[in-house]
Amino acid sequence: MENKEIFNQMDELESRMGDFHVHLGVLKQRVKELLEENQQLSMENEQLRKILKRETSPKPKTAASRQGGQAAQPARREVAVHAEEDTVHDTSQQAGLVGEAHDNLARLYHEGFHICNVYYGHLRTEGDCLFCLSFLNK
Repeated sequence: MENKEIFNQMDELESRMGDFHVHLGVLKQRVKELLEENQQLSMENEQLRKILKRETSPKPKTAASRQGGQAAQPARREVAVHAEEDTVHDTSQQAGLVGEAHDNLARLYHEGFHICNVYYGHLRTEGDCLFCLSFLNK
């Protein structure tokens, strides 16, 4: 009887060790996923800090803002007087805005972010994205 009990206990212990081994493999996979996510978030955080630092850097003041808004009054009157001319220049301003928007998207892409509709705003981790490149080339 003793030998049979010892064999049963060894069999049960072997079964538990197999379960522990499977559980350990699952835990290792989860730790790997968390480390990869942590690395990706760290890179994204670093990129966002650079962007924030660049965007919040002090900009030189214009002459109108230095004079306390005194130059703003004549500028408003001038805009009202030349309203007809503004409609003529709207198409050129829209073209300028499109160019500026394209430049902003190109800058975001070169900073490491997706600009395509598939992964917009996500950090690019695997090199160039064909969707983003085709969008930039339009």
